[in-house]
Amino acid sequence: MSDEKPAREPIAEDARIDALEARLKAAKERESERNRPQSSGTDANYRSGNRVLADLLGGILGGVIIGVTIDYFAGTSPWGLLVGLFLGIIVAFRNIFRMASTQSDDPPKGE
Repeated sequence: MSDEKPAREPIAEDARIDALEARLKAAKERESERNRPQSSGTDANYRSGNRVLADLLGGILGGVIIGVTIDYFAGTSPWGLLVGLFLGIIVAFRNIFRMASTQSDDPPKGE
């Protein structure tokens, strides 16, 4: 019985399987490259614009809320609102200028 050949021969590597594996690997690399998030271009500009808008609205609305609260408890009708609004605008613009100065110091990505 040791002289007999086994019922199945081991399958030799097929060139079609190698080609299919190479194509599959290339497709996976292209897909991962396509799905990778990009941090430059219009996406970065869109995020910066949204951040500026959020800082501006947040500063103004935060100042108004704090000013109205001070007016309610202290009884200084328009002055708390005006001071809070003014301070909110100052804080918002300070945050926007700070963000703009840190972005201009960064080297451009991808170049």
